[in-house]
Amino acid sequence: MARAFSFLYATSLALFLACQASGAERKAAFTDPALAGPDFAVQGEYLGTVQTGEGDVQYGIQLIALGGGTFRAVGYVGGLPGAGWNKKDKLVADGQTKDGVVTIALTRLPEGVFTAAVKEGAITVKDSGGTTVATFKKVQRKSPTLGAKPPAGAVVLFDGSTADNFIGGRITPDGLLMEGATSKQKFGGFTIHLEFRTPFEPYARGQGRGNSGFYAQGRYEVQILDSFGLEGESNECGGIYGVSKPEVNMCLPPLSWQTYDVDFTTAQYQDGKLATPARMTVRHNGVLIQDNVEIPGTTIGAPVRQGPETGPVFLQNHGNPLRFRNIWVVETRGKTQ
Repeated sequence: MARAFSFLYATSLALFLACQASGAERKAAFTDPALAGPDFAVQGEYLGTVQTGEGDVQYGIQLIALGGGTFRAVGYVGGLPGAGWNKKDKLVADGQTKDGVVTIALTRLPEGVFTAAVKEGAITVKDSGGTTVATFKKVQRKSPTLGAKPPAGAVVLFDGSTADNFIGGRITPDGLLMEGATSKQKFGGFTIHLEFRTPFEPYARGQGRGNSGFYAQGRYEVQILDSFGLEGESNECGGIYGVSKPEVNMCLPPLSWQTYDVDFTTAQYQDGKLATPARMTVRHNGVLIQDNVEIPGTTIGAPVRQGPETGPVFLQNHGNPLRFRNIWVVETRGKTQ
């Protein structure tokens, strides 16, 4: 079984397959898990062990819903991303729902044909003779900084009570901040905590799937995207857009609450010229993914031009229904205005 997994370790995650669906289905963007349907209930993260000649080896699986009962499974040697995965070895396979069960075919393997069935919160892998060789249980990871309380002296931008701290701020009936908001207060250097939730858009692909972004000073973007199970590029979740890809893709499944904890050092100017570029450290769901990265200039599409002035916290509206909560800032350098 270990060889079966290792056969496709080096396979890169290909582009998602196009799915046949009506126009309405393709545009579906769910913000309520209760209405998201059976594919949403199946997708997610799974953990289990595989017996090898050297003992049991843990594996993680991320099961990604692609719409219409189709799925992509990505297996990780050692555990899930940020929690044991060795950052190099993967297994990628596709699945299809039939008679209410998602079946994933592991074909062209040296040991023969293996199949994986997803049912009742578990993925069961069987050999061609029907013998169970591995079982993976569904898990729901949560960021260790979820619900972090603002320290004394913090500027609370959003606590669910009002959107008055933002230009364009809008609140849902259940007290969540919507995308497309710019803080009225401007900042120099700071540490920020924010919590966000991407929608479930199974038919969308790439930049059309849960797209938004957090901008420090309205200039420097940390991308927000439903890139669950993808490679982790600079235009995906946790990437400093167009500058630096995350060290590991820590994106959780859509409709999971996730956290960014960001330390931002503002750019310094001398005689009207850039002397020291801005820098950013990013922790995504508690895991360090950007370590004091230098940002040479404003990221692509930033609404505020490069300059010495302080700037706002900006939450991008890219046409997808993102939700935010628990946003607070601790200033570290530079005066607000």
